[in-house]
This record gives sequence, C-alpha cells and structure tokens, in this order.
Amino acid sequence: MTSAIRTSTGAEHARILGVGGYRPSRIVPNAEIVERIDSSDEWIRTRSGIVSRRWATPEETVAAMSVAAGGKALAAAGIQADQLGCVLVSTVSHLAQTPAIATSVATELGAGGVAAFDISAACAGFCYGLELAQSMVRTGSATYVLVVGVERLSDLTDPDDRSTAFLFGDGAGAVVVGPAEEPGIGPVVWGSDGSQADVIRQKQTWEQALASGEFPHLTMEGNQVFRWASYAMAKVAQEALDRAGVRPEDLDAFIPHQANNRITDAMAKALKLPDHVVIARDIAEQGNTSAASIPLAMERMLATAEVKSGDTALVIGFGAGLVYAAQVITVP
Repeated sequence: MTSAIRTSTGAEHARILGVGGYRPSRIVPNAEIVERIDSSDEWIRTRSGIVSRRWATPEETVAAMSVAAGGKALAAAGIQADQLGCVLVSTVSHLAQTPAIATSVATELGAGGVAAFDISAACAGFCYGLELAQSMVRTGSATYVLVVGVERLSDLTDPDDRSTAFLFGDGAGAVVVGPAEEPGIGPVVWGSDGSQADVIRQKQTWEQALASGEFPHLTMEGNQVFRWASYAMAKVAQEALDRAGVRPEDLDAFIPHQANNRITDAMAKALKLPDHVVIARDIAEQGNTSAASIPLAMERMLATAEVKSGDTALVIGFGAGLVYAAQVITVP
C-alpha cells in the first residue's frame, strides 16, 4: 500500500521586508571611457543616460559586495542571519564555475547550513530570485529568504568595444523576502527566447578563451536588443500588471532593469504610465549592473524619498538568454 506524501505549507502571502545595496568606491566618469572608443560624453549620455558608473576595486569582490548588501537588507528587515532558510545569489560575473558563491555569502553573513545556490539569469536574475523566494516562503520550505543580485561586469567589459564599453557597472543589491498578511509580490510573468541567445553573449566560451589566451568579454547587438526590450518587454510588463489586478494609474513607481534610459522611456510610453508614477533612473550614476540594478535602484529611491514603504511598484528584468521576468511588488 502506497502512503500519501505529506506536503508543507507556509505563509499565505509573502513580501519584501528590507532592501540593501553596495556601490563600489571607484567612480568612473564618461571622460575616462570615451578616448578608447572614439566617443564623447554627450553621445554616451544621449544614447544611454549614463553619466558615470561604479567599478569595483580588487578588494570589492563578488562575495564581499554580496555580504555588504545582504547585511544591509537583513538590518532593514529586522531579521537575523540565522533566521534565513535560503540564500539566493544572482550573478553572471562570479568567474568560478563551482562552487556557488551563495554558500560563502551565507556563511559569511552567519547563515551557515542553510540552502544556498546561484542563479544565472543575467539581468532578469533578481526577478527570478524574487519569484523563487516568495514561492519558498509560501510553500513552507523557508520562512525568510535573502535574494542578492551582484555583478562585477567591469571584469567582462572590453574597453575598446564602442557598443558596450560605456554601459556596464559593478555593485550588489539585496532583499529579504518573508511572510506577510497581505500579498506583497504579484504573480510573475517570465520566460525566455533562446532563438536570440547570441544577441547578448560572451565573445568566447571559457574553453575557447583558454585556447586563445583572450579573455571572453561581453558583446551585444545593441539595435536588436533595443527593439526587443522596448516593445516585447512592455507587453510582458502589462501582463504582470493584468495578472496582479493593478492598473498603470494604481502604480507609485516603475523600477525596470537599468539597461538604458531610452528603453525605459519606450516602455513607460507603451504602458501609458501617468505622470505621478516615479521612474527609476539609477543608471545615470551606476551604469548597467545587470542582476543588481533593480534592488540598487529601489534602495536609492527609498533613500531619496522618491518612494516610501507601502508604495506599489512594477519591476521587470530582461537580458542575455534572452530571459525576462516581471512582477508587481509592495515597496518595503
């Protein structure tokens, strides 16, 4: 006779309880970038909205930035590290294939022994982690989950590539997800399009890099990415609103992945966002930090009082893969 398998249940709802960020100490203005790519400060600002970006020093490792951001998120949430049930780290720039950096981050924070793993979903990785975290809280596999988005994209940037040299920055952002009395994270809309996998990629595999001696920097088909992100992602964002039962006029903030201000503007226009909806522009001083960009932007908006705790925000991440994910959230 086969016995029924017992399942676990957790909180009815989940939400973000606290956010934290880490911004590297080195500020790199456009003037430091332009000479090698035959460009200008005006061209970079017009094309991307970037004025400067942060690049990590050798001491500001993926692990160190993750621990710093994670510690701030825990403090903001009022949660101790030993209360965590899982640590998720989204990154494409932890350059060791194994082990996952999440295990080291968990231990350094004081959460040793918990489930810990990395997510490789590029610029959508934070939103992927957010969905996994809220699912864990609601099914009972964890009461509190730390989600970290972290990148050292300066390690993967070709300073002579005119299409990408000015784009990327470094940093880490983190949130704690835990139980809530009311819904704080809406249904996710996520997916992928592997037919466009070559649009954003490493120039070489690590095997090819070892054979050639050339480091595998990132490359991107800018025009193709712009068209996809500006139009296809607006539809994904609208679907996330529809699934959450939220209208554009109900939003307080729009916090997209900080890829490019022109992409952000195109999505906002397609969504017909009212003037009162505050739009994240963290890219201006941070650059494109991939998985870290949404939590870093959220942290800045809270610090500058552009948003407040309890506000309703739409978040969407999209990038290499091509992958994407969007949710409506309550700001912590």
